[in-house]
Amino acid sequence: MKILVAADGSAYTKRMLAYLAAHDEWLGGQHDYTVVFSVMAVPPRAAAALDKTLLTSYYEAEAEKVFKPIRTFFGKQKINAVFVAKIGHAAENIATLAEKGKFDLIMMGSHGHSTLGNLVMGSVATKVMAHCGTPVLLVR
Repeated sequence: MKILVAADGSAYTKRMLAYLAAHDEWLGGQHDYTVVFSVMAVPPRAAAALDKTLLTSYYEAEAEKVFKPIRTFFGKQKINAVFVAKIGHAAENIATLAEKGKFDLIMMGSHGHSTLGNLVMGSVATKVMAHCGTPVLLVR
């Protein structure tokens, strides 16, 4: 199975990884994992004032903060994974990558807000489910 793991480095990502570790059916070489993290873009005016190298290193550093503990986790579980950093809105990036990459499943942690909370604050998970046809496994 080709699995896209959406990560943001939060406690909800850690909870999703704990779920993954606790269920043997997700471990092993029968699955192909890709981990995706989206860094919010620096506003265009600010980005224009910055050196391109500095901006690129900022995006890479932000992604590495999230990826480093996940690489360690996957290494302990003997899981090989591809790590992809995207710039922009998380829900759009996840949905686009899932569709273009023809993933079988998206795994992601969820804050577990109520329906009212989602209306007021929005939800990356809700937006991902609305914008792509790939099944989503939410771990709360």
